[in-house]
Amino acid sequence: MTPSSSLSNRLSTYLFNRPNLVLCLLLLPPLLWLGVIYLGSLFSLLVQSFFSIDDFTGKVVYDLSLNSYARLFSATNLAIIFRTVMMASAVTVICGIIAFPLAYYIARFASGRTKALFYVAVMLPLWSNYLVRVYSWKLILAKEGAIHWMFNALGLGPLLEWILSLPVVEGSSLSTSYIGTALTFIYIWLPFMVLPIQAALERVPRSLLEASSDLGARPGETFRKVIFPLAIPGIAAGSIFTFSLTLGDYIIPQLIGSSRPFIGQAVYQFQGTAGDIPMAAAFAMVPIVIMAVYLTIAKRLGAFDAL
Repeated sequence: MTPSSSLSNRLSTYLFNRPNLVLCLLLLPPLLWLGVIYLGSLFSLLVQSFFSIDDFTGKVVYDLSLNSYARLFSATNLAIIFRTVMMASAVTVICGIIAFPLAYYIARFASGRTKALFYVAVMLPLWSNYLVRVYSWKLILAKEGAIHWMFNALGLGPLLEWILSLPVVEGSSLSTSYIGTALTFIYIWLPFMVLPIQAALERVPRSLLEASSDLGARPGETFRKVIFPLAIPGIAAGSIFTFSLTLGDYIIPQLIGSSRPFIGQAVYQFQGTAGDIPMAAAFAMVPIVIMAVYLTIAKRLGAFDAL
């Protein structure tokens, strides 16, 4: 036996007897990447948010201060944060309302080829380019688009005009209104809500449903007391995707919606157009803090068990 093969055998035996060491060695590269690239960039973002911009020269002043956060809590910026959180919340709730019946049917009634067709239907939008899907909805929601045409064809044009004139909608057409922004968000993120709910419902044992029925519970009572509570982790897991993705997106509000900015647009404008890196960093910390609170709540609801 050669010295190299003997060394290899000893090393293999050593690692075989220490599975925890093997696991650590396998996880070390991705953990280093995560720690250096992801956590390092977040720490850099946090540090830059404590710098400020010189009003006269426009250069970054590398002195720690709370000037950027003082500006962040102005009335205008708070309105941007509130608008974004409300939109993310509305999109999440509507996605949940639409996704639950679909996921319930896939999990409980569809089988074989039918279930495969539903999977394809849910996943199909994800197979096309993100910008293509957004621009498609921009055309659909435009005044010359299919939705406006359908309302006019049904004689409901005045109703649509009245809806668009409401202060909460703010738009001359669906493509320049909050409704259009919400519809596009719902379409883009809906698959991310359907799949976790469907996975959670698939894990509900049929024996529990049979036991509930044997104990005299009606179908509605079984749904309220057995199925829905066990599906909450899946709903919470899906809401993590829809809420966080809506919270940080800036492309959809840029292309579809009113001129009132969202958090993503504000970060882009401060970083790109204005060159105010500290203010952009302070704004970028807002969704991070919001998601930290949201994930804490979702964890208590068992969302991570459904991921």
